[in-house]
Amino acid sequence: MNLPTTLTIVRIVLVPVFMALVLVKIPYGAYFAALVFILAAITDGLDGYIARSRNQVTKLGQLLDPIADKLLISGALVSLVQMNLVSAWVAMIIIGREFAVSGLRMVAVTEGIVIAASKLGKIKTITQIVAIVAILLQLPGALFLLWLAALITIVSAVDYFARAGKFLNLDSSK
Repeated sequence: MNLPTTLTIVRIVLVPVFMALVLVKIPYGAYFAALVFILAAITDGLDGYIARSRNQVTKLGQLLDPIADKLLISGALVSLVQMNLVSAWVAMIIIGREFAVSGLRMVAVTEGIVIAASKLGKIKTITQIVAIVAILLQLPGALFLLWLAALITIVSAVDYFARAGKFLNLDSSK
């Protein structure tokens, strides 16, 4: 197994560690959770960079990476909802988008179409990560950041579906 895939698996393993740190009352648990979450988020960027720069892209890595991403963000949001730190509505918007876009990309692949990640999708991910860390650390403006992340999440979903519509014949006017 290569380094990028190992980093992806580490991210998956960090999800339950993160969730336990959020859900179990221990001194400084939120700070430890934020640290674990940041570490997991760093592996998200690092695994892809290493895979592409060292020509180590594998089918396993391509399969596991988006799963790890969804697990990390979904696990974080579910934990924060459970602790009453985040509205379930925001979590549903963000998690729902992840499922919808993942489903769209799977349908596209069956048609031989790859819908590449967009800059808007990357901005969405970064905004979600920053918002989750801000909530954990109870920083001022954290909930605003989360609602901003939800808005960007919706806009990025519309962008994905608009781009996919051109290829998948989703445009009903044709």
